Amino acid sequence: MSESVAVRCPACRRERLYTVPSYLCACGVPVTPALDQGAAPTAVVHRAWDEDWITLHCGSCGRAGQWPHPELGCPCGTALRLPVTGGTGGAGGAGGARGTPPREREPGTPAARPVVIRTALDAVTAAALYLRRLGHGEVRRADQRPTRGIGLAAPGLLAQVDPSVRPAALRDVECLWLTAMTESADCVYFCLAGYADEARAGADRLRVPLFLLDPTGTARPVNAAAAALEAEVLRDDGHRRAQPP
Repeated sequence: MSESVAVRCPACRRERLYTVPSYLCACGVPVTPALDQGAAPTAVVHRAWDEDWITLHCGSCGRAGQWPHPELGCPCGTALRLPVTGGTGGAGGAGGARGTPPREREPGTPAARPVVIRTALDAVTAAALYLRRLGHGEVRRADQRPTRGIGLAAPGLLAQVDPSVRPAALRDVECLWLTAMTESADCVYFCLAGYADEARAGADRLRVPLFLLDPTGTARPVNAAAAALEAEVLRDDGHRRAQPP
């Protein structure tokens, strides 16, 4: 079960409550990072793909998976990276260590074939692959970290990929929409665990496309805005197949 801990920002000294996210292992058991209570959080000054991920072992099946490093955004504008000692999952617990996700799976260079989702990195790759089908060829890691999950960006577009086991909330959708508005960009939300009713209603009001990523790596539309994008993809795919060789 996820825990809530008090985190003090080293920049402004304010304290906030942080709930540790849980991620779903391929065996179906939630895996939760274990925070190092004896170490202080550090401010994220420069983003590095390798440092944004940790490797956790599922306590139920023993699988190792790459998941987002726990972070918290302070109201003062500082992004805080929380130290971890390992992870827990299943009936028992299994430790984990920081690790480097495979380079060939970085956003912007996804495989042409469907991506079976076993880790958060797979979810990011599946979302990036779908965005490429939409015609966004320059998919990269977003400069600004979203409220939860992983942010992707392309010219004129922001996408949020949420690999946690909790359905996305209204605040998550609204924060993505507000960030996109400030950058004069469209936005898309991808989630593994679905969306709360308030989140779906808010997305419909703001016209934010919501997609559910299934275990096969397929992005399935959840609302009308997403269905319109899906229809565009199908139309373009059909047009390409109809072209003479």
